[in-house]
Amino acid sequence: MEWAPIDKAPYDCDLEICVIEGREVHALVFPCRLTAKGWRNALTGDLIRVRPTHWRRWAARYPGGKH
Repeated sequence: MEWAPIDKAPYDCDLEICVIEGREVHALVFPCRLTAKGWRNALTGDLIRVRPTHWRRWAARYPGGKH
């Protein structure tokens, strides 16, 4: 699945997001959800302080799990 601009990210869906650190692009290793209060770790519900640049739907990566 292709990456989409962060300003098009849907709310309350498990997403894979990427951030830029220095000159490198990194995808976060856990699913994230955009909420009214900001980005959250979809597994724990913790607010995460990131400035993502792109997103795509989270693909299942855990055996037997939905995330």
